[in-house]
Order: sequence, then structure tokens, then C-alpha cells
Amino acid sequence: MIKEEKFAEAIEIAIDQVENGAQVIDVNMDEALLDSQKCMTRFLNIMATEPDAAKVPVMIDSSKWEVIEAGLQAIQGKGIVNSISLKEGEEKFIQQAKLVRKYGAAVVVMAFDEVGQADTEARKVEICTRAYQILVDQVGFPPEDIIFDPNIFAIGTGIEEHNNYGVDFINATGRIKRTLPHAKISGGVSNVSFSFRGNNPMREAIHAVFLYHAIKQGMDMGIVNAGQLAIYDDLDPELREVVEDAVLNRRADATERLLDFAEKYRNQTASHEENSIAEWRTWTVEERLKHALVKGITTYIVEDTEEARQKFPTPLEVIEGPLMDGMDVVGDLFGDGKMFLPQVVKSARVMKQSVAYLEPFINATKQKGSSSGKVVIATVKGDVHDIGKISSASCCNVIILK
Repeated sequence: MIKEEKFAEAIEIAIDQVENGAQVIDVNMDEALLDSQKCMTRFLNIMATEPDAAKVPVMIDSSKWEVIEAGLQAIQGKGIVNSISLKEGEEKFIQQAKLVRKYGAAVVVMAFDEVGQADTEARKVEICTRAYQILVDQVGFPPEDIIFDPNIFAIGTGIEEHNNYGVDFINATGRIKRTLPHAKISGGVSNVSFSFRGNNPMREAIHAVFLYHAIKQGMDMGIVNAGQLAIYDDLDPELREVVEDAVLNRRADATERLLDFAEKYRNQTASHEENSIAEWRTWTVEERLKHALVKGITTYIVEDTEEARQKFPTPLEVIEGPLMDGMDVVGDLFGDGKMFLPQVVKSARVMKQSVAYLEPFINATKQKGSSSGKVVIATVKGDVHDIGKISSASCCNVIILK
């Protein structure tokens, strides 16, 4: 797309990622046929003019230092550099870290040293600890701006040495978070399922299980398609068990069972999804609203909200009843680490759309001139918390600050 100079279309992809809940946009222009430095600058300049894309931080991703610096000069606000490492020794590492700090950016530090990439728990912890000490003690780098990537590698490859890759990352994450204060943990989540490329349902299940366990150990962020995240509790129990056996390396035949199940699941997925859609549309309106919120589905939300409005005595009771019941489920899943932030953002958007539909009906039910008082509530413009302001408006005069 960039090779064809379709920058506007590329920006639309970034906007789509943000709408699906992405909290950071990773921008990489490393391609042999591109002038990477020029393309990075041009893309970031255009992105800065698009509010829907520019509202999240940018991760400048390149293996070429001149491209990273060009990106740092083009972005607005605090960015993230992806990445630096000890691969070329301490002198180069310190030089790059000082430049990142000069621009006020955070930095991703790969678990990679002069010997090579860290592929075991011990090596991951060793390299990250060494890098942390250099950055904090010698460079004076703020520890809260250090993001370690301890390397996520593919499982299910059929090679025995790879079976513990998931466990190594998860355990290393816990140790790094406990011993290196304020440091963050990230990683390329799609790497863990690379053996199953082409089988998206299987990959999504592996990502959900992997993230569930990694987040419990302290993983802060991950590079993943925000629109393709499964909910841990929604996975087929048999599939979840097979995937967990492989991710956690719980049994010797875990990879073989995962491969067998992947083929079976690939063949069943299309018909299962069609049946699933047909099934939930037959549920009560309360259950349909709850399902739409948990799944982040906006397709039927207006018609279901109207049906609920006709059923409940007041529009406010629709919000305080089935809509809040659905958000309670979302909150519980997120609190338990079984649902991830991009999914919560999608759920909040469904809630906002439903409440926006009900708002005129809520206002119409208020008696002219009647009020229990005056309330001033402020949130960031566009923030999902303005749902609460709308609910408050049913009984009070609300002054909205944005």
C-alpha cells in the first residue's frame, strides 16, 4: 500500500485499529523498495492531521536508526521507540538510549545481546536485568519509560526445543516485573501462534490463552490485531484445554494434540459461527443486549434497544437493567484477566450507541422545570464515561464539561 503511495488508505487502517481498541499504533516502514525515512516522516505528518488516529501514542518501529530519528522528529507528544538492544554492545546501546531520552520518548528494549536472542527464561531475565541497570544507573533513563520485549516465539512447531517457549516468556515476565521496578513488558503476541497461520480461529484461541496467563504475571501490552481477540471464557472448553496444554507445556503430546485439534476446528468453524449468530438472535431482548455488550456487536443494538424501551416502564430502566448487567459482566471478565482492554473499549462503544439512542426518550420523560438539583460532571471529550452523565441527566440539571 505504501509502495503504491496510498497513504490515505494506510491511515484508514490505523483509524480502524484505534476504533477496534488499539491503545498504541505501531508504524514500520522497513521495506527494501521504500525510502523508509521519507515514508515514515510523510505518514506521521498525515497521521497527525487525523484526530481519530492521532489520539493514541505512536510506536516508531524500525531496524534503521535514521528512520527512528526521523519518526521522533515528526511525531507530536510522547512516542515509543521500537527498539534498541545490546546486540551491538553497550557503547551503541547507551548512545541510542541517550538519543531516545533526548526526544522524551519511551523505549522498547529487546532481550538480545552480543550472544544472540534470549530464548530461555534465564536468558530473558539476565539480558533485561543488565539492560535495566545500564539504562537506569548509567544513562539516567526513567524506569517507567522502559518497555522490555523478552521475545515471544512460536509454539506448536513440532520441534521439542520450542515446547517451552510460551512458559519461558510468561515466567520471565513475572520475574522481570518483580525485580525491575516500574519497567513494562510487551511482545509480539502473533508470534506465539505463527505455526498456525491461515487458521485464524486457532490463532485467536492461542492468543487469548497466552495473554490470560501472561497478563497475570504482569504483561502490560502486546502487539496484536485489536479487532481479532477472543474472550478467554468464550473459548470452547475442549479447545481451551488443548491450547493451554501447549502454551503451558503441560504434557509431552501437547503439540500433537494441538495440531490434530487445529484441523478439526478449521473444518467446523464456518458452520459453527453461522449457527451461533442464528442462536443468540432468538434469545430474550435482555440476553441479546448483554451478549452484544460482551461481544462488542453493534449490528443490532438500535433495534434491540428500541425493543427493550418498549418493554421497560422507562428508558432509564433499560440502562440500569440489561445494559448495566452486560457491563457488569464485561467488568468481571476484565478484572479476571479473561477480557482485554481493546474488547472493553468495543463494549463501551456499544453501550454508548445504545444510550445515545435512549437519550432523547430520557429527556422527554423529564417534567419541564423539575429538577433534584444541579450537577457538574467533567470527562475527556468522547470518553466512554459520559454514559454516566446521561444517566444523571434523568433527574438533575447536568452541566457537561468536555
